[in-house]
Amino acid sequence: MEMQMELKEQIKSALIELRKNEARKFKQTVDLIVNLQKFEVKKNPLNLFIRVPHKSKNKKIAGFFDSPSEFIDTITELDFKKYTDKKKLKNLVKKYDFFIAQAKLMPKVATVFGRVLGPAGKMPSPQMGIVLNADEKSINDLKEKINTSLRIRAKEPSIKVAIGKEDMTDEEIIENVLSVYNELVKALPRDKENIKNVEIKFTMTKPVKIKIR
Repeated sequence: MEMQMELKEQIKSALIELRKNEARKFKQTVDLIVNLQKFEVKKNPLNLFIRVPHKSKNKKIAGFFDSPSEFIDTITELDFKKYTDKKKLKNLVKKYDFFIAQAKLMPKVATVFGRVLGPAGKMPSPQMGIVLNADEKSINDLKEKINTSLRIRAKEPSIKVAIGKEDMTDEEIIENVLSVYNELVKALPRDKENIKNVEIKFTMTKPVKIKIR
């Protein structure tokens, strides 16, 4: 508990420091950077979805369904053949942050879209992104879950994740940082021992270090 209070204070100080930088003409993203140590990414691939208390934006989500839905942009099974065109496929993947799919369509989705969705980290997964029925409740529940979740994939011993926007309150940013940090510590093989240091920055600023010891 004491550790969490100390961490909270450190994040608060870092945000005060960051807010002293000159204002930009756009809303900057708040990035959390966690640098790891004694951690082999190849041996322990991290692929987590972490729920945060405050969403910073609504993600652009599309669904692969067997018929059009009024609750979400839909790519129906009949549309799949359009995407044999590589350019159209790449544009589709760029346009959306996240894709969901009906379970029964997943083999076809993997065949048609997998080669581009996979490397982009946007393939619908059982963890987050597959529904049995494309009904209003299933779709809206999943959209809410996606909008309040952050995906963490570690490809190198440094994890960078956008945890908010600068126009959020300090309290909201702090709560999001703590949610991600605590879940990350749980997921690491040696808990805090695997964390070298933590930094926080806005899009256009230099990172500010947060002491965690």
